Amino acid sequence: MKLTLPKSLLSLVFLMLVSVAFGQVSIKGQVTDEATGEPLIGVSILVKGTVLGTITDVEGNFSLDIKSPPPVSLIISSVGYERLELDIDQASVSSLKVEMKESMMLGQEVVVSASRVEENILQSPVSIEKMDILAVQNTSSDTYYKAIANLKGVDVATSSINFQIINARGFGSTGNTRFVQLIDGMDTQAPALNFPIGNLNGPSELDVESVELIPGASSALYGPNAFNGILLINSKNPFEYQGLSAFVKTGVNHVGSNADHEPALMKEASLRYAKSFNNKFAFKINGSYSSAEDWHGTSSLDRNAILQPEGLSFNPGSDKPHFHGDEASINLGIFPFSSAWRTLARTNTVGPGVSLDSYRGDLPTHVVSLTPYKEVDLIDYGAENIKANVGLYYRITDQLELSYLYNGGFGTSIYTGAQRYSLSNFGIQQHRAQLRGDNFYLRAYGTFENSGDSYITEFLALKINEKAVNAGLTSYSTLPQSDRYVRFLAPPEPEGRESVTGYLTSYSLAYLQYIATQANGTGLSPGELATLPESQRLQIISEAHNTARAFVDDLFILDPNSQEFNDLKKASVNGVVPEGPKFNDKSAMYQAEGQYDFKNEIDFMELQAGASFRMFALGSNGTIFPDTSGNDITIKEYGAYVQAGKKLTDNFKLSGSVRFDKNENFNGQVNPRLSGVYTLNKNHNFRASFQTGFRNPTTQGQFIDLNIISARLLGGLPEFYETYRLTRTSETNQPLVFTGGSVNDFRNQAFEDGSISEAAIAQLESFTDYQSVKPEKVKSMELGYKSLINNKLMVDAVYFYNIYNDFITQIRLVVAEEFTTNQSLDTDQSPYGYTYNPDATFAGTANYGSILNGSADNSYQIYTNLNETVRTQGAALGLTYSLSRGYTIGGNYSWNQFISGYNDNTLNDFNTPEHKFNIKFGNRKLTDNLGFNITYRWQDAFRWESSFGSGTVPAYSTLDAQVSYRLDPLKSVVKLGGSNVLGDYYIQSIGGPNIGAIYYISVTFDELMN
Repeated sequence: MKLTLPKSLLSLVFLMLVSVAFGQVSIKGQVTDEATGEPLIGVSILVKGTVLGTITDVEGNFSLDIKSPPPVSLIISSVGYERLELDIDQASVSSLKVEMKESMMLGQEVVVSASRVEENILQSPVSIEKMDILAVQNTSSDTYYKAIANLKGVDVATSSINFQIINARGFGSTGNTRFVQLIDGMDTQAPALNFPIGNLNGPSELDVESVELIPGASSALYGPNAFNGILLINSKNPFEYQGLSAFVKTGVNHVGSNADHEPALMKEASLRYAKSFNNKFAFKINGSYSSAEDWHGTSSLDRNAILQPEGLSFNPGSDKPHFHGDEASINLGIFPFSSAWRTLARTNTVGPGVSLDSYRGDLPTHVVSLTPYKEVDLIDYGAENIKANVGLYYRITDQLELSYLYNGGFGTSIYTGAQRYSLSNFGIQQHRAQLRGDNFYLRAYGTFENSGDSYITEFLALKINEKAVNAGLTSYSTLPQSDRYVRFLAPPEPEGRESVTGYLTSYSLAYLQYIATQANGTGLSPGELATLPESQRLQIISEAHNTARAFVDDLFILDPNSQEFNDLKKASVNGVVPEGPKFNDKSAMYQAEGQYDFKNEIDFMELQAGASFRMFALGSNGTIFPDTSGNDITIKEYGAYVQAGKKLTDNFKLSGSVRFDKNENFNGQVNPRLSGVYTLNKNHNFRASFQTGFRNPTTQGQFIDLNIISARLLGGLPEFYETYRLTRTSETNQPLVFTGGSVNDFRNQAFEDGSISEAAIAQLESFTDYQSVKPEKVKSMELGYKSLINNKLMVDAVYFYNIYNDFITQIRLVVAEEFTTNQSLDTDQSPYGYTYNPDATFAGTANYGSILNGSADNSYQIYTNLNETVRTQGAALGLTYSLSRGYTIGGNYSWNQFISGYNDNTLNDFNTPEHKFNIKFGNRKLTDNLGFNITYRWQDAFRWESSFGSGTVPAYSTLDAQVSYRLDPLKSVVKLGGSNVLGDYYIQSIGGPNIGAIYYISVTFDELMN
C-alpha cells in the first residue's frame, strides 16, 4: 500500500511545463492484421498515464517520442480488433511488430460515464448502454442519433424530422428537462428552455467516437437535472482520427398510401478534416448540412372532446392539435351576461316588437371555437440544419493537453411544447476551453442561443384572424340591409382578442337568427325550442350551429390559398410577443468545472473529486422573461462532489459518491450514491445501487412572465405571487383569487342557471396561500446482473424502483375584480346578470362577473410542486448472442409502470409505454466487403398527458434495415437503407407529427489523405 500527499494542481502543471525537453523513450513500429498480415491504418497508440498518442499511417507504421524514462505502457486499439496493452522497458525500440486479432467478442467495451473513470462495461456499478464507432457506422436507422431509440429502456419523442428528445424510465415529454445530454462534456440544453436540443448542434456521423447512456438518476456525479438519465456523446480526437472524411446521403420521405404529402427529397452532406503536426498540435474542422420536407402534423384529436354536447354528432368547440385558431373559444352562455351584447341583440328584430334579445334563453351552454387553419398553412415545414465544428488541440507536455472546441447549430425545425413552435432560422453555439491531463481536467464553456425568426404558430393564427375580422367588416358592409342581422359590436376585450369576440359574437347572433326565422321553416317563438321532442330539438340545434358557422366563416375565415391570406400571414408573422408571434431570445449559459483523480497519489482505493459553477444569463428582451434590453436576469449555481471506490475482496467492489449543489434561489441539495458490484466466477456480475437525483425548476419555471392571450404564464418564485397579488382579498375580506378548476365549475353553473346564483358562487374554491416552487427529488433503488457467457451470450438485466417528491407542476389561478363603488343591480341592467335585490350594494365585494371569461388579465398559470409522493418501477432485459461467421442476434425488453402519486386534478405526465422491445440481427462482415443490419422495434399503446394535449398514443412498430458495401480502393462505404421501411405512419406523442418511412442511399469516404 502506498499513500502520499497530493501535490497541488498548480505545482503539477509547473513540473510538467519544466520537464526535460529530450525524449527518453523512442518507439517505432508497425501494426498488422494477425490473420492476413496486412498493415492496419489508423490504429490508436496511446501511452498509458499520459495524454500522448498517435495513429498508424497507410503502411501501418507509427513512431512515438516519450519524455519519460522506461518502462512505459502502450494501449493499442482499433475498431473491430481486440484491445492490447504492451509494456516497453527499453529506451529505444526501432522495429516493434504488433499483430492485432479481429474481435467478435462481446462485453469488451470500456465506459467512462458511469463512474467518471474507465471501467469495463460488465463491471459498471449502474445500468449503462453504449454505442461505439462500429455501432454508429452500422446502425440500421437513418441517423445514429435516432438509433439511440434502439438502446434498452430508451423512449423518444419526435417533434421534427431533425429534432428528437431522448428519455428513460418514465415522465417523458417533448421538452425533457429531467434529462441531461453532454457533447464532449458540454451540456447542450438551450438556456431559455433547459432541455437538450437533440442533435441540432451535435457532431455528424463522421465525427462521433462513442455514445454512452445512463438511464436513471445521476445527480450524485452530474448535478442538477440528471434526473431520468444522462447521454454522453464523444467526438473524435484529431490526434487519433486524422485525414479527410466525407459523407453524402440522399433519400425520400412522405411515401406510401397514407402519406399526407407528395414524396419529397431529403439531402445530407458532411465533411471532416483532421491533421496532426509532430504529434504536438492537431486540429479538426467539421461541417454538415441537411434539408427535408418535415413530417406533417395531421392529428384531428379533439382536445375539447369532453365538452361535446350530448346528442350532437360534432363538437362546435373542438380544438385540434394541428389546426390553429380554434384555441380561441367561448361558452355561448356568457353572452346574455353582457349588457353590450344584449344592446346589440335588441337592435336585431325578427318580428314586430321581437328582438334576438328575447331569444337569449335559447342560447345553449355550448363552447364554440373559431374555425381553424391547417398547420401546413401556418408553420415552416422546410426542415434545415447547418452544423459547424472546429477543434484545436495542443500538447504542452506528454501529460498536459490544451484544447479549444466550437460547436454551432443553425436552421429550421419544429418543437411541440405548450404550443407548436416554428424554430425558424434559430442558432445555438458553444465554445469550450479545456486543460486536461491523465488524471484531471479543467473545463470552461458557454452556450449562446438566438431565437432568430422563431414564432408561436397558434399566436400567428390568432393575429391572422384578428386582421381577417377587421377585413371582414368591409365584406359585411356590402350585404343587403335585410341580411345585416349580425354586426361587429362586442364588449371591450384585451388587446389581441378582437378576432375572438368579433367572430363569436357574430356566431351567437347568427345562431339565434336561425332559431327565430328558419327553424322548422318558419322559425320558433322564444323558449319554444325547449318544448320540442328531443330528436327534433337536437336537429334544430345542429342546424343552427352549422348555419351560424357558415355565415361567420364566410365573413371572417380566409381561403389559405388566396393572396389575401398570404398577405395577412406575412404581415402577422412580424412583431414579437406580446404584439406578435415571434420571440427575441438571446439567452446564454456559462459553465466552469473540474475534476481530479488521485490515482497517482493513492493506490489502495479510487478517489475522485470535482466542482462546478454555472450561470444563466436570460436575455429575452421581455418576450419570455421580465427582462429588458441589456438587463439580463442571472441565475447562479455551484456544486462539488467526491467519489471513492475500493475492492473489499477480489470479487466485491464498493463505491460511493456524494454531491452538494446550491442554486441562489433555492436551498442546497445533497445527493448521495452507493453501489456495489459482486463478480462470481469472473463472468457473472451482480450489482446493487441506491441513487438520488434532483431537478431545479427551469429558468422558465423560475422567471417566465409571458402573455399567451388566454392566460399569463408565471415563474414560481415568490416575487411573481407578490407582483400580481395572487393571494389578494377584497376590502371586506372576501377572496378574490380562485383555483382554475373551481372557476370552470362556477362558469358552468352560472351558464346553466342563466345568472350568477348562490349555487354558482358556491363552486368557487379560494386561493389564499401559496407555495413557491422548489427542486424536485428522486430516490432510486436498482438491482442488476450483467454477464458474458461462453464469450457468446451477453446478458444484461435490471430492476429499479423510484420514489419522487416535490414534483414540479403548474396550477391555474383566476382573479376576480372588486366592486369599488356602491352599485344597485338587477337582472336587466346588470352587465353580469345578477339576480340580487336591486337595493343591495356591492362596494368592496368580489365582482364574480369579471371571471365569467378568461384572459391574460385575470388568469395565471404558475409553477409550483405536488404534495403527493410519486412511485414508479420498471425492469429491462437485454440479450446479445454472437453466432458463427460474424452473425449477431439480440434484443431487449423494457417494462415501466406508474404505481401511484397523482390525484384526479393533476396531469399524470408519465408518458411512457408499459411494454416495448427491440430485436436486431446483422453481420457487419457477411463478406470482406458486404454487411447488413436489421432492427425491429415495437411499443405498446400508452396514455400521454401534457399541457399541449392528452390522449392515447397508439401502439406502433417499425422496421429499419440497411445493407452496406465497402469499396476498399476508394476507402468508401455505400449504404442502402430505410427507416420504418414498411411505411406505416405513427406518432410518438400527442401533438407530435405523423412519422412515415425514409428510404436512402449514402456514400461515406473515410480518412482519405490520412
